[in-house]
Amino acid sequence: MATLLVLCRFLHFIVVLLMFGACVFRPWLLGAEPQPALDRRLLRITRALAWVGLFSGVAWLLLITASMAGSWDAALQPATVQLVLGKTFFGQVWAWHLLFNLLLVLALIKPWPALRLPLIALLVTLAPVGHGAMLDGISGQLLILNQVVHLACVGTWLGGLLVLVLILRQPQGHRLEPILRRFSGVGYGLVVGLLVTGLINVRVLTGQLWPTPLFSGFALILLIKVMLVLGMLALALLNRLRIERCEERVGSLRASVMLEWALGIGAVAAVSLLGTLPPMVMAG
Repeated sequence: MATLLVLCRFLHFIVVLLMFGACVFRPWLLGAEPQPALDRRLLRITRALAWVGLFSGVAWLLLITASMAGSWDAALQPATVQLVLGKTFFGQVWAWHLLFNLLLVLALIKPWPALRLPLIALLVTLAPVGHGAMLDGISGQLLILNQVVHLACVGTWLGGLLVLVLILRQPQGHRLEPILRRFSGVGYGLVVGLLVTGLINVRVLTGQLWPTPLFSGFALILLIKVMLVLGMLALALLNRLRIERCEERVGSLRASVMLEWALGIGAVAAVSLLGTLPPMVMAG
């Protein structure tokens, strides 16, 4: 059951982050001017991701219900599911989360700007799930706000890479150098946001600047996540240094961006596992 929950968390996290980031970065990279071919591909991808998000969100709820009740049968009993939704913090947040996911599926029938509000709400209601709900009162609210900012930075980076991959697959009609410069400019802010919010999370959850022991449990998975993010930063820096005359090496640029994207997905997988592990908070 624990393995299924990690896989479900990963699947749901990645689709929400990709949809949010693609929605944010599409107008930033290319402006408000319609790009019919790109927009059609992006809309098809987002529709598929929204359905995956809805089904994985329901599956996540059922897995949590089975875990709390101690049996698989409980997950299929409406009364037990209703109890989880109404009487637990996770359930109360998740009821709204699933509602926003359903609204997103419906909003995809309409023009692209209609997606922004349900996507923002979907990301915000993802933040209290996991370690974000460990603290009470104002401390807990600030930790959740910090998690919202962290997820927004991750989602914008990953979703932006998705848009960039789609552009690089059919670069005709796009001037790549200004697009890459805009991406890099935003990237600096995203890196700062990720570092600051990530360090705050670690400090609050563990009581340390870095959890120990270093090579086991929570600390080991966190270290793997950090190494994956550092790999993304190295690739982003390499592409930034080679940005001039990038139209002449679209193939290598596309491969580098896809590798950076894959490392980001790996980091989200690590986060999905981290959310199920105790953060080893120090005794006061």
